[in-house]
Amino acid sequence: MAGMDGGGTKTALTIANERGEAVHRFVSGPINFNGQDEASVRGSFAEMFAEIGRACGGLANCARICIGAAGVSHPTVVARMTELARSCGYEGELIIVGDHETALRGAHESPHGMILIAGTGSICFGRNEAGAEHRAGGCGHLIDDEGSGYSIGRELLSAVVRANDGRLPPTAITALVYGRLGIASVRQAIGFAHDKTTNKKDIAALAPLLSEACALGDAAALAIVRKSAEALRELVAPVAEKLELRRGNLALAGGVLLCSAEVRTELTGLLQRDYPGMQAYPAKRDAAWGAVLTALE
Repeated sequence: MAGMDGGGTKTALTIANERGEAVHRFVSGPINFNGQDEASVRGSFAEMFAEIGRACGGLANCARICIGAAGVSHPTVVARMTELARSCGYEGELIIVGDHETALRGAHESPHGMILIAGTGSICFGRNEAGAEHRAGGCGHLIDDEGSGYSIGRELLSAVVRANDGRLPPTAITALVYGRLGIASVRQAIGFAHDKTTNKKDIAALAPLLSEACALGDAAALAIVRKSAEALRELVAPVAEKLELRRGNLALAGGVLLCSAEVRTELTGLLQRDYPGMQAYPAKRDAAWGAVLTALE
């Protein structure tokens, strides 16, 4: 069995034997058609299926593969991924679901509960004991994904140009962004943001600078933290309310929530204020393992 977690910046893959024991793990490129070109996705598929074949002694020895991927709500994506898997020579059973579903399965080691993911994109998904499901967010960086790594990266770039204009006071974010991008002017920052070769992964890669700016006590950075945490709380609220999980378990996943202590602390404070009975904790296992469990079941 193999499970894939296709996020916005990478795809993690875990292979397990029939006893449910992980035997091989590796990472490949992103497979989100909403953020990557066809050639990049095709290359990632070729690499992953070749590795599965090597690890299993041939693709025919892998009975079932579950792909949990961002962007599968697009009406053509499942068919395109199926075609790619078959073109790589895989003829076994294929399960393709949203990465939020496999993330939930791995996060609680149970099919029930809620998960909030803030990686390159952002989404909250839940399933209660009755089997009812609800999701909020996850609609892509062009119209959604607030509180995500992409959103934070964009906010950092916005702070640079606004401070340059005088709309914001001078901010430490400017020097941090210039240093990370190897540039020296706001014009170059604008050029980076609008360059046709710059993708959402490149914007999201700026997000870790937020913690550095917060450590300096920068007001603009602290405002981004508050805005991001509020946006993530906004994702949790409708899921908790519609599924009657106000006192339920919420797993936290994705680079923003796992690596940005500032956003995580601000968010958990908001959740404790609004849902004092809710238990929020880091995901127990990753989405690739959740995909393995889905394949095994």
